[in-house]
Amino acid sequence: MGLDPALPALNHTVLISGPGPFVLLGVPGLEALHVWLSVPVCLLYMAALVGNALLLGLVAADKALRAPMYQLLGLLAATDLVLATSTVPKALAVLWGLSGEISFGACLAQLFVVHVAFIAESSVLLAMAMDRYVAICQPLRYRALLTQRVVGTVAVAAVTRGACVMVPPVILLQRLQVKLWVPGPEKQ
Repeated sequence: MGLDPALPALNHTVLISGPGPFVLLGVPGLEALHVWLSVPVCLLYMAALVGNALLLGLVAADKALRAPMYQLLGLLAATDLVLATSTVPKALAVLWGLSGEISFGACLAQLFVVHVAFIAESSVLLAMAMDRYVAICQPLRYRALLTQRVVGTVAVAAVTRGACVMVPPVILLQRLQVKLWVPGPEKQ
């Protein structure tokens, strides 16, 4: 089927402002095992939720755990909670056969949250390394250098860094336009 200059109205390009919903298939070739694959995924997700929530609860409840090291550990647990909660429920829905579709907007939101959480997690890990460096190399100045305000600033900076990195790509992807060539009938 080639382009026919005599039929320009029948061969045309359609401009779509954004893709429609995506269909998630799970693991191709293992459709019969999706329910069985979901069992370890669900167990690991529940373990991540319980472990991170327990850690956050301990850091918040115990006054002895107000040191910057434990607060940074709590921030790491919070980023892990966000990361797990942003992806695993949809994966489980696909594996259980409940919902295999995700809209373009939901896909962009998930992309944004996952990447911001990863970037924030790397920032928190960097702050934890700096915390240990100060504790080892400057033990007498540890309390003066790493205050509650510094830990709060690190938390805000971690999320801000992730958002600043991910907002431009998401905006560009949202403005994405797809061009489809729609062929006309073949010339006899």
